[in-house]
Amino acid sequence: MAEEKEMTVLEHLEELRERLIKSAFALFFATLFSFFFVKRLLEFLIAPMGSNRPVALRPTEAIVIYFKLAFLLGVVLAMPFIVYQLFCFVAPGLKPKEKRYLFIFAPIASLFFASGVAFASLVMLPFSIKYLQGFLSDIIKPLYSIGHYISFVTSLLLWVGLSFETPLLIFFLAKLGVVNPKMLRRSRRYVYLLIAFIAAIITPTPDPFNMMLVMLPLLVLYEVGVILARLAYRRRT
Repeated sequence: MAEEKEMTVLEHLEELRERLIKSAFALFFATLFSFFFVKRLLEFLIAPMGSNRPVALRPTEAIVIYFKLAFLLGVVLAMPFIVYQLFCFVAPGLKPKEKRYLFIFAPIASLFFASGVAFASLVMLPFSIKYLQGFLSDIIKPLYSIGHYISFVTSLLLWVGLSFETPLLIFFLAKLGVVNPKMLRRSRRYVYLLIAFIAAIITPTPDPFNMMLVMLPLLVLYEVGVILARLAYRRRT
């Protein structure tokens, strides 16, 4: 069949170029569409500050943040199409079973990441900003630059979202035979210490309450990963 014909290196590069062009167009139009929602997104992100408002320290800072948020929102909206283009490019080199796993776990990975971002924005961010604004507020008046504030918020959302991918990472490591359920159970105490260390890094405030807000979901996600590893290891065996 023509679909099974091997492609030359130049043909692969040509296909890659076409996929990249399509992805770039999708990102461009998604970013244009995002301009209509940037103001609402910005209002949502600064809502934890309450009556305080961030300040612009440079004349162009507000414009830069506006375009930055539009681009980030465009990336989020265009990501499913970009992932689809990537899948279409690598699919010919995958086995049917590998394609099936990719079809199943790509949406699940997106769901886990979205859950982490939602948890960070709805639970962690309000508590963190409230704590930071109240710290030494009798001596220091909290005035935040809009640029630094948005960088702080997006970094927090990104790292918490990525940390929610832990169960899938454990599942694939078990599937590859790198780890097994027995190993995960034996090393649980060391993993808990590692999770505490990671939570201390991710948590933007030094108080134990906010640190526990990060630790508890990570501990639950690790235990979910152990269950998934048990399933993956049985199938592999």
